[in-house]
Amino acid sequence: MKKFFQEIKADIKFKSAGPGQKLTDSAGEKTSKGKSPQLALRQPRQGPTDEAQMAAAAALARLEQKQPRARGPTSQDSIRNQVRKELQAEATSSNNLGAPGTNSVPEPKEEISPHLAVPGVFFICPLTGVTLRRDQRDAHIKQAILSHFSMDPVAASIMKIHTFNRDRDRVKLGVDTIAKYLDNIHLHPEEEKYQKIKLQNKVFQERINCLEGSHEFFEAIGFKKVTLPVPDQEGQEEFYILGEEARAQPQNLERHKQQLLGAEPVRATLDRQLRVFRPSALASHFELPSDFFSLTAEEVKREQRLRTEVVERLSSLRTKAMREKEEQRELRKYTYALLRVRLPDGCILQGTFYARERLSVLFRFVREALQNDWLPFELRASGGQKLEDSEALALNECGLVPSALLTFSWDASVLEDIRAAGAEPAKSVLRPELLAAIEQLS
Repeated sequence: MKKFFQEIKADIKFKSAGPGQKLTDSAGEKTSKGKSPQLALRQPRQGPTDEAQMAAAAALARLEQKQPRARGPTSQDSIRNQVRKELQAEATSSNNLGAPGTNSVPEPKEEISPHLAVPGVFFICPLTGVTLRRDQRDAHIKQAILSHFSMDPVAASIMKIHTFNRDRDRVKLGVDTIAKYLDNIHLHPEEEKYQKIKLQNKVFQERINCLEGSHEFFEAIGFKKVTLPVPDQEGQEEFYILGEEARAQPQNLERHKQQLLGAEPVRATLDRQLRVFRPSALASHFELPSDFFSLTAEEVKREQRLRTEVVERLSSLRTKAMREKEEQRELRKYTYALLRVRLPDGCILQGTFYARERLSVLFRFVREALQNDWLPFELRASGGQKLEDSEALALNECGLVPSALLTFSWDASVLEDIRAAGAEPAKSVLRPELLAAIEQLS
């Protein structure tokens, strides 16, 4: 008990002494220390007892409960979110000062580096030939299809069915059902019951009515929507009835059916952005735009799921096959790849590809740029890895994402035959029109 009261007295004396003082100092010693310029030798301070440490920890815990600290972001994603919120708040306040009454927040414009290998990823609309950004392609294609109705309503309605509806299984089921309707008309041209389609029919409602473009297709091939009374019942129902002009030309219905069955969705094609550069030491330097790294919503979910597996991966022994599978999974998070091919004369051929495109697509791209496109050639990746002109492997499976520098060489046997004939292969291998647009790599 005596020791307990001594510790309480020491604690009170410690709090009243103030910073920089010893518990053994008297008031007179404090005054003399404050006035004397000489430094007194201090005795080494003993560490606190276990009981004092426990009391200090309890006091610190009580202080932290009374004054909780605001914790900042603990990951890069949360830091980015916090910065984005602050930028948006600043933009809102500046908007309110400059134009009162407006609540729109302008999107922060991304500064484009002048040294980017490509300005971005672009696509070409197959209907209009217009080059589009990724965020423009779907809206542009839909508008192009709708504009096509004035020229060819049958083709436009078929494109709408296959393009506007994303569920491919539902599209196939609906298209097959429409084809069955047209087959019945073709096989039974004299039977009236096959010349009309009840719109409230369960099959029609579940398989066809839900498809965008289906009603436009029926009307484009000669059906007319009419309302007929229900036999032996009160009320009316809607039907599609084949018009007389369409009945007189059954071969047209068969042709339209084949068009519908053979159609594919209208998709914008990736712009290769083919470029040729002069020989440069910067050939292996790639500064890519954000388009090559942005993830879709599905990819973000996959990344979140992968993070939850980190502990399991680190705590378990992984086989070589497991490591290779994990590496391939990492490569699949890239959507695009920028590839450069160094040619024998040092010039560089560059193009943009989907990360999952086959190696055969890459070989075709290079072959189409050559003067002698019939001669066999080889492509090698960094480290001397020889690539095969094959449909079996994709670019990402060969480690060619998000960018890679490849080396071009003629097939060794071809070179031997050329030299045996007393000739040398042409130094310049590209088509003249490509060389005419050659650029300096910066």
